[in-house]
Amino acid sequence: MIYRFRVILDAKEDVFRDIEMLHDSTLEDLHNTIVQSFGFDGTEMASFFISDEEWNQGEEIHQFDMSGNDTSIKLMNETKLDSILSEKETKLIYVYDFLKMWTFFVELAQIAEAEEGTDYPNLMYVHGQIPDDAPEKEFTGENEDGSPDDDGFDDSYGTDGYDDFEFDENWN
Repeated sequence: MIYRFRVILDAKEDVFRDIEMLHDSTLEDLHNTIVQSFGFDGTEMASFFISDEEWNQGEEIHQFDMSGNDTSIKLMNETKLDSILSEKETKLIYVYDFLKMWTFFVELAQIAEAEEGTDYPNLMYVHGQIPDDAPEKEFTGENEDGSPDDDGFDDSYGTDGYDDFEFDENWN
């Protein structure tokens, strides 16, 4: 089986790639294919995030294990596409280069039979050119509906007078 993806850059202009991957490919294979199809050099770190239908960011799947001994994290090279994607679970968010935050919406569009004579991964369609600079992200502190983002921080906690403390009083 093959998975057909549409990978869309989160930008004002339409920039996307349609990619076919074998169902038992890893997320690392998909990462490498995205990097190549958009013309990145592949030297920056990246992560996938499992997403729901509204593109809310969920569990992170890391490129490298930098946690030490945390066995609960998922890694791209150990995660096969068919273990996290299905006809019902079709969306991932992909972030490349954490300083520039190139952000992509990756959607499984179709599961189909592999075609004899076709090499996979297969770049099926290219639309648009990636801009010179990553699209800027606007963090407003608001939810999509315009309501304040309640992150649980108590704004009533006073910080007046901190400048009056001696250096040693600022530390526990």
